[in-house]
Amino acid sequence: MKIGELAKQSGCSVQTIRHYEKEALLTAPARSEGNFRLYDESTLHQLLFIKHCRNLDISLPEIRRLVSLKQAPQERCDEINRLMDDHIAQVENRIIELSRLRDDLIALRHSCDQQKTVEQCGILKNLAGSYDTPTSQPKGEPGSTKNC
Repeated sequence: MKIGELAKQSGCSVQTIRHYEKEALLTAPARSEGNFRLYDESTLHQLLFIKHCRNLDISLPEIRRLVSLKQAPQERCDEINRLMDDHIAQVENRIIELSRLRDDLIALRHSCDQQKTVEQCGILKNLAGSYDTPTSQPKGEPGSTKNC
């Protein structure tokens, strides 16, 4: 099948498929006489595997490692378990960070509960108050250059 058909069957864009080829997550496809990429069912299954991993927010290097480990089906799966444990820990940390972000946003939203003018808006005042001087840093992020 050509790349357009692979994209249609997998639900991935042509650009995504090419990106995964460039990242060596997909094997290089055969070429037709007209130099079109030709894919088979195994490539579709590999692409669906990658897509499922990406839906779980598994990084490309982690996927690359999983793909590599799939090539040795008789080996123990200890490394796969460690990879998943590490990924779960990363997700748990992100959940904590996102909960803090939500709490900060709720507190910010509560700083302007009444109908006010833009000039009186507590949200804008609080946002501007964190950065009144060029040397001040956002709350909880000393030395941070995030979003600069």
